[in-house]
Amino acid sequence: MARKYRKTRPEVSESDVLPTEHSTELYPLHSIIGSIKETADKLQQDQATRGDLKILDRALKELRYAFKVFTPYRKQRKVTVFGSARTHPDDPAYQQALQFGRRMAEEKWMIVTGAGPGIMEAAHVGAGTDMSMGVNIMLPFEQEPNYVIHKDEKLVNLNYFFTRKLLFVKEVHAIVCCAGGFGTLDEAFETLTLVQTGKRDPMPIVLLETPGGTYWKDWETFLRNNLLKQELISEEDLSLFYITENIEDAVDEVIGFYSVYNSMRYVKGRLVIRLHVEPGNEFIEKLNDEFKDILESGIITKVDTHELEKDDAHLDDLPRISLLFNRKNLGRLRQMINMINNELTPIHDDAEVE
Repeated sequence: MARKYRKTRPEVSESDVLPTEHSTELYPLHSIIGSIKETADKLQQDQATRGDLKILDRALKELRYAFKVFTPYRKQRKVTVFGSARTHPDDPAYQQALQFGRRMAEEKWMIVTGAGPGIMEAAHVGAGTDMSMGVNIMLPFEQEPNYVIHKDEKLVNLNYFFTRKLLFVKEVHAIVCCAGGFGTLDEAFETLTLVQTGKRDPMPIVLLETPGGTYWKDWETFLRNNLLKQELISEEDLSLFYITENIEDAVDEVIGFYSVYNSMRYVKGRLVIRLHVEPGNEFIEKLNDEFKDILESGIITKVDTHELEKDDAHLDDLPRISLLFNRKNLGRLRQMINMINNELTPIHDDAEVE
């Protein structure tokens, strides 16, 4: 039986994928740069310590350069792959990450990793240098750029974990985690926290289990037996991630998320969701019936492009829906995006996929 695939356009990302809040006006760039300079001047007034100044100076330099590297690729869909630096090439997890990187590159998605060995190297090997980007952390042990991304212009070397972690989440459209150590678990939990609290747009978070493995299954059991039972998280929060052993399921989860859904922005307090398919009135009614619990007030409606979205002019032609979201139930918002994708997405047979 032919496998079904959901497809997406990989080159229609919004210009800036992390900030979702639009101001009531589009401030000119020179005024924002002026504000940065004003803040720098205030450091002298504050008599900031040498240590504090060095942190700010290094972080600003790192981010400026990193943004310069990523800017030409901003409209290209990208996925970050996390996992252990200690995984060897003969490990099934290495081969799985390699296959995933290859499949995503075939779908014209770029692969971002921490640029090191192990799982990071595997994903880059699969994707190839042209479709790979790296954000390497400089450590006195274990971490050197892998041979795929070493000396490539799409490699950024960073001194601070916090600037590196920002790039991992800000510059991409999906996260895939393989088995790993403290760093991988930290990155998985931080991404979930950012999405759960609305500090980052909803995006696919895939936890890739090796066939027959229990790493992420045991992790989910811990969540259910401890966090969920003690009501430290909500049942809907479990919708924010997806566990699978199957490479094609992982690929479909990532690209399928953007098959109808494109991106979202808050415009004057209202959440505007950009779509690749025009929803019918009957479907809008269905959304209102199913997801009225996430509305602060009013109803979900179709809207035109707002002038405050001019920074994403290449998305002007996309259909949009708007709602006064309560900004609390992000798991339910993810469930609504899932419904939009599942019910409005054209499905392709594998025979149609090149």
